[in-house]
Amino acid sequence: MLDGITLESLFYEVEGPAPAIIMTHGFNCVKEMSLGETAEAFQAAGFNVLLYDARSVGGSEGMPRNQIDPFKMVEDISDVVNFAMNLPSVNPRQILLWGMSFGATVSGVAATIDRRVAAVLMVCPLLSFIRADKRATLFSQLMKDRKSQLRGNEPFTLPPFNSKGENPAGFAGSGGKGGKEAYAVMKVAIDHGHPNFRDRITLQTYSRLALFQPKQLLEDMLEAMPTMMVIPELDDISPASEQRAVFESLKTPKRLYCASGKGHMSVLDGQGSAALRAGMVEFFSSVLEHKID
Repeated sequence: MLDGITLESLFYEVEGPAPAIIMTHGFNCVKEMSLGETAEAFQAAGFNVLLYDARSVGGSEGMPRNQIDPFKMVEDISDVVNFAMNLPSVNPRQILLWGMSFGATVSGVAATIDRRVAAVLMVCPLLSFIRADKRATLFSQLMKDRKSQLRGNEPFTLPPFNSKGENPAGFAGSGGKGGKEAYAVMKVAIDHGHPNFRDRITLQTYSRLALFQPKQLLEDMLEAMPTMMVIPELDDISPASEQRAVFESLKTPKRLYCASGKGHMSVLDGQGSAALRAGMVEFFSSVLEHKID
């Protein structure tokens, strides 16, 4: 990366030169969590795939650990694009972005600036982060933590979701079915022993999220970029209505895939997943064949 840190990745290679899909995982997740089957499907369809851990997460470098910074993540995607463009099996004119959940959001925002990529595909993007009724208490906690760090203390960390499915920002289904579902998924990740997974984030993550306004950025700046959005019908973490409103606001060639009967965490699994993967492959192939207007 531009600041000297190294990101760890898995590379699914095909005979080239061939297109490459850069896959960005969800909030505080690691590359080994649930995306392998999708990466293999892309590879089987003739695409190189670069699936990486975001900075400060999993096997990637970056301090403080597990500080989720969307602004840095957006910049990192452009550096990952640079890296992919120089791989021998990759056609540098055919770089595609794919993201899941929070990874979908930062991929979409990265595509507003990095016009070298050919298309972006967002699966159930997270679009809102700090609930209005949570701001006063949360922002006070953020300032106390900054003061503590100035005294030499370590950054305060906490789980993204507690056992009640809650977090201090009130985002991603906090306190409801979605938050409890997210908590359960994190516990499964711990039980499976995914390499370097850590079910904690810094409290200062929320200061970055408070300033990140992806809905406005996508509406105002995503242009001339073929875009596909996958919206799970039963998403309790990122409301389907909010995702659809953002999709409708996009002023760019676009395609919508509604995943009937699916939730945020289940959209890539089980019944209907093969059809979804086929639809994603078809979108990327159509873009490269200049069939998306």
